[in-house]
Amino acid sequence: MSQTIAVIGGTGHLGSALAWRLAKAGREVIIGSRSAESASAKAAELGHGLKGMANADAAKAGEIVLVTVPFAAQEATLAEIKPYVAGKIVVDTTVPLVPPKVMRVQLPAEGSAAARASNLLGEGVRLVAGFHNVAAHRLAQDGNVDCDILVFGDEKAARAQVVALADAIGLRGIHAGPLVNAAAAEAMTSLLIFINKNYQVDGAGIRITGELIPSD
Repeated sequence: MSQTIAVIGGTGHLGSALAWRLAKAGREVIIGSRSAESASAKAAELGHGLKGMANADAAKAGEIVLVTVPFAAQEATLAEIKPYVAGKIVVDTTVPLVPPKVMRVQLPAEGSAAARASNLLGEGVRLVAGFHNVAAHRLAQDGNVDCDILVFGDEKAARAQVVALADAIGLRGIHAGPLVNAAAAEAMTSLLIFINKNYQVDGAGIRITGELIPSD
């Protein structure tokens, strides 16, 4: 039986797209939002058996918790769900974009948003980072999304579950090493935004070339 997935910030562009794809893939998914009413409305709009709850309730009910909020909301959101995620896999998708200069890499003092999440949540959480470089509007459409998903975390078994989630929604999840490496993918997002504008690309993504042979 598959684990229940809670998508915190699930009414936003990335969160709703991930929730929709996961539900379409047959996963049990709860959309979380600051407002239970907004979450329920978005769940009804997207269909596929999605449910909506307030963020704290979604985090409590979810066995895997995806955090899909803007950088400005990261600290408050993680504080809200912290009491409910001990021992769970928490997937932080946060990219430290600082408007208006979103095409410029601006990593936080901690080194990355993932490191910041680790500090905020503390020990006891199986923290993984991923889904930084995929265009949300591409995920929200049927069809192939031309982007690999780099997955970071200090625990390989937790990373593997998130790699499997990426594979389940039609992407290709790739183990990309410990959590500290997430800084590279977070920085890449600003580069992709610049490329989108400079070359008029509708959602540039990344691909890892070469034949990937998994190690034991």
